[in-house]
Amino acid sequence: MDCYTANWNPLGEEAFYRKFELYTMEWNLREDLRDCLVAAAPYGGPIALLKNNARKEKSPSARPTLEIYSASGLLLAGIPWKSGQLVQLGWTASEDLLCIQEDGTVLIYNLFCEFKRHFSMGNEVLQNHVLEAKVFHTEYGTGVAILTGAHRFSLATNIDDLKLRRMPEVPGLQKPPSCWAVLSQDRVTIVLLAVGQDLYLLDNTSCSVVTPPGMSPSAGAYLQMAVSFNYRCLALFTDTGYIWMGLATLKEKLCEFNSSVRSPPKQMVWCMRPRSRQRAVVVAWDRQLMVAGNSTECIQFVLDEDSYLVPELDGVRILSRTSHEFLHEIPEASQEIFKIASMAPGALLLEAQKEYEKESQKADEYLREIKDQKLLPEAVSQCIEAASYEHEPDTQKSLLRAASFGKCFIDKFPPESFVRMCQDLRVLNAIRDYQIGIPLTFTQYKRLTIEVLLDRLVLRRLYPLAIRICEYLRLSEIQGVSRILAHWACYKVQQKDKSDEEVAHAINQKLGDTPGISYSEIAARAYDCGRTELAIKLLEYEPRSGEQVPLLLKMKRSKLALSKAIESGDTDLVYTVVLHLKNELNRGTFFMTLQNQPVALSLYRQFCKHQERETLKDLYNQDDNHQELGNFHVHSSYSEKRIEGRVGALQNALDEYYKAKNEFAAKATEDQIKLLRLQRHLQEDLDKPYLDLSLHDTVSNLILDGHHKRAEQLYREFKIPDKRYWWLKISALANRGDWEEMEKFSKSKKSPIGYLPFVEISVKHHNRYEAKKYAPRVTPEQRVKAFVLVGDLDQAADAAIEHKNETEMNFVLSKCTASTDAAVAEKLNRARAQLLKK
Repeated sequence: MDCYTANWNPLGEEAFYRKFELYTMEWNLREDLRDCLVAAAPYGGPIALLKNNARKEKSPSARPTLEIYSASGLLLAGIPWKSGQLVQLGWTASEDLLCIQEDGTVLIYNLFCEFKRHFSMGNEVLQNHVLEAKVFHTEYGTGVAILTGAHRFSLATNIDDLKLRRMPEVPGLQKPPSCWAVLSQDRVTIVLLAVGQDLYLLDNTSCSVVTPPGMSPSAGAYLQMAVSFNYRCLALFTDTGYIWMGLATLKEKLCEFNSSVRSPPKQMVWCMRPRSRQRAVVVAWDRQLMVAGNSTECIQFVLDEDSYLVPELDGVRILSRTSHEFLHEIPEASQEIFKIASMAPGALLLEAQKEYEKESQKADEYLREIKDQKLLPEAVSQCIEAASYEHEPDTQKSLLRAASFGKCFIDKFPPESFVRMCQDLRVLNAIRDYQIGIPLTFTQYKRLTIEVLLDRLVLRRLYPLAIRICEYLRLSEIQGVSRILAHWACYKVQQKDKSDEEVAHAINQKLGDTPGISYSEIAARAYDCGRTELAIKLLEYEPRSGEQVPLLLKMKRSKLALSKAIESGDTDLVYTVVLHLKNELNRGTFFMTLQNQPVALSLYRQFCKHQERETLKDLYNQDDNHQELGNFHVHSSYSEKRIEGRVGALQNALDEYYKAKNEFAAKATEDQIKLLRLQRHLQEDLDKPYLDLSLHDTVSNLILDGHHKRAEQLYREFKIPDKRYWWLKISALANRGDWEEMEKFSKSKKSPIGYLPFVEISVKHHNRYEAKKYAPRVTPEQRVKAFVLVGDLDQAADAAIEHKNETEMNFVLSKCTASTDAAVAEKLNRARAQLLKK
């Protein structure tokens, strides 16, 4: 702590830069980095190396080796490279490795050198080969840009939704550009390239010459260019050593610097902090590093060995054979506290805490000075913020102790920021450990988010650490532990050294009924790995049948899927499986399968009734179900348009009913056939539409048309019940208005339905005159109702009094009106009174 500022390097009056070691590298490289193809993922990500073993082993036939290391140099995986000539390596945002070959094929590997997929950059690239390639990141995703041997550019802005774009041609371009870069402006990806002293901008449709504002006329030819991490700034290096820095839109110059170094730099990258006003680039030559920004001075570092620069959100990582360092601008909070002779409130609070530990009275003096200026809350906040920028745990603890000491003297200081910082730093220190090798800064961690960090730990198969972090931060089960356990299980099923029973049992023991866990997803992964039996065992733990069944169908275990669907009680699920079986099996096997599953068979019959009637017939035939076959033929007869077809269908139904020994249904069908034939004759003889009518409607229509004898014939032939026939006839005669015929019919013989229906139907047709003829003929029990219907309340009252029925008396009284029926009402009231006395 006493020499804390010893490695601070000033750039201008306000900015300081610091380079410190993250790790002593564990990879024991024998070759220099310049002999390898190198790619390091941002946000403290892994490092990919393609080693040229031919040079090392002095054998032209020796294959190169692709190796992936953690940021601390621990080997994660390695494979001999057996594919084509590699031009470039790069990392996606999800930490997949892109290997771009000379023929334009891009191969994608995971962190453990396991092949995932590949894609091609098109036929033109295949024919002309790849000279150079760059991997870039935009809001659309990870993209790839290619410079071909024909000096044309092709790019894809999102490798997950591949759409290749061929950029416009640069007029007169006969050799590769000296340097080029991919820019992103207004959600459009463009290419900036340099040819000598000229800059060209390629967009979707055109090629235009551009000139950076404020560029020195004597700057010379462009040798190198660099785009900032956020794609907002651009730096250009020329052969005179001149460095131009400005906005990537090429509309504003930020600063310039003359390095006086004319040799082409090996690398040039931006080194900035978010929301900082300081702009600086880091330029690397073989053994020299230069930091240049908006100052006439620069910072220079002499390097002991060949290095590789990795731009980050808030600085630059520097890789070499033996070390991994981080170069960054000192944040303002750290400057305020640690700058020599600083009187900032954070600096005073840090000193006060140190003196307090020494039990010195100076602690009170420092504390009083801060409190007198009313800057104690600011001092605490400064210490908390400065702790976040520190990599060494001892410095973090010192600053947090100072913050804790200071907040004790503040009333109602909100503790959330202090507690959250302690949690965040504990997480960061855990992942920075060299065994883990993810050197995230606090700024990167906040930009990345805890969810993405957990995903990256899962990708590295660091499941215990990921779970401990979830538990420590008290993340929800679904967001944290459950999700990680599911990933662990998906990895577990890939292990071939244990039996299916052991793996399934181990997964269930670990996962149990943890919320958010889907055993079907784990089973799907097992199936993809060729372990079908393990997948079936895992599905036994899946409580949701809707998740079990689709995967069982995919695995061609249809009969098991059918059993599971029936157990679930979900008819939609059963239908899904049944229809799948129908398409998968031949007709006979399909029917036999359903025979063993009555629920499925019943549901399939219901389906066939509405969708496939002929299949339904086949099902009944297979079962020798003559009753249902008869019903099927009856139903089918209704869809026949010709009378012969209907009669034929009903005849088939009759045969089936006889086989089923259903005499009632057979008799009804016989009558229907007889009626159809009779209706056809009636229609032909009378030239009236009698088809498709019921028996009773046929009789009614015949009476309406005056064909009484034919109606009588049907009545006798089909043995229509007397009561029903009389109702039909008097209704039809009333509808026709044939009152004379109706009266004759009433006198022809004794009515089986009585004479009240004659009264009711006559009144219904507004003919009370006819109704009064029938009222006296009704039975005594119906006489009151009959006289009320015809409007003869006096006779209705006499009948009610004669019956000595109080209910009937009240019914007649309810129909009386005071103006016209007073005498009737009085008579009824006297009778009621006498009845009550008794």
